[in-house]
Amino acid sequence: MKTMITGNEAAAWGARLARVKVVSAYPITPQTKVVEKIAEFIANGEMDARYIRVESEHSAMAACISAENTGVRTFTATSAHGLALMHEMLMWAAYARLPIVMAVINRAMAPPWSIWADHQDSMAQRDTGWIQIYSESNQEELDAVLMLYKICEDKDVLLPAMTMMDAFILSHTMEPVDIPDQKLVDDFLPELDLPHRLDINRPAGHGSLIMPEGPVMEYRKAMADAFAGVRDKILKVEEEFREIFGREYGGLVEEYRTEDADAIAVVSSTIASTSKEVVDRMRERGLKVGLARVRYFRPFPHRELREIAKKTDMLGVIDRSYTFGYGGALYAETKGVLYGHSDIPVKNYIMGIGGRDVTPEILEKVFMDMLKIAKDGAVDTEVEWVGLIGDERWSA
Repeated sequence: MKTMITGNEAAAWGARLARVKVVSAYPITPQTKVVEKIAEFIANGEMDARYIRVESEHSAMAACISAENTGVRTFTATSAHGLALMHEMLMWAAYARLPIVMAVINRAMAPPWSIWADHQDSMAQRDTGWIQIYSESNQEELDAVLMLYKICEDKDVLLPAMTMMDAFILSHTMEPVDIPDQKLVDDFLPELDLPHRLDINRPAGHGSLIMPEGPVMEYRKAMADAFAGVRDKILKVEEEFREIFGREYGGLVEEYRTEDADAIAVVSSTIASTSKEVVDRMRERGLKVGLARVRYFRPFPHRELREIAKKTDMLGVIDRSYTFGYGGALYAETKGVLYGHSDIPVKNYIMGIGGRDVTPEILEKVFMDMLKIAKDGAVDTEVEWVGLIGDERWSA
């Protein structure tokens, strides 16, 4: 069934089709419509689930952890400061190996107060042990929720995941979305069978105090091993999804016109949509540029980016957040995985912070800068902020 829905509604439909049994959430703009839609589904008898109203996002994740521990599929959604408030519980969920799925509507952190698109909120949680995927469209958001449950609940994975959407660009914008048949989803996604769920017939302790000589390191190593295997699970599940539903997204990194590109932009989320238009325009003028959309930031696609670097003379990495270390998170990790594997120049472009528009005109200037670097073989400024007020270099 094709229908016009927002990104928030697409995430809610994903939870409904996945037959989630417990939803716990707290409202925050621009996420609120996700859980409002789920509440509507439940109230109308269209979704067989328990909806738990709580006093904060910290409690929302705590409720999901408690429910998931009993072996039922759970879901929640949040944004920005709500995600930050969950920080402690995100680690509890991951380290307890609970395959919770959460929709995160990317929004800038305050002050100054902003409710527009910015990736600082989810990038700040990149080391909590959660799988992370950044959607480009409302269709991808719905499909990502379904695929993530299949990936996360695999007994060789058992990790939680968050799926990201840009605030308002996707969350409140309507697009045509194919809502798949429930029977097809049921055939694709079996019921959760959590091997370490709580069972009154098998009393056990969870998360108890362990001394330094205990297996804390071993637990973390087991998580690292699980993450190492997630890449192949993603590819396997996406292939199965393509066979059943007829849609595919390119694995961990979607490549667009990279085959003979002199310069390739590495981007994520909705900036990719505008970038593809710019790539097409520039290709028509004989300028060989391409695009690599990083879909999964966790696990980080090190193999894919190393292969992409072999195809081109230069990589320009676009970040919609800043780490206050050296450059943005996507840039820093891209540079890290290329070290010792590639000598091509890599430049970081910081843009779109606080929801500032990333226009085709600005992106074309970025691509022209990248082509100059590819020709010269060197980067003059490794990290550059693009589109600052009063900066004529990048003005449209």
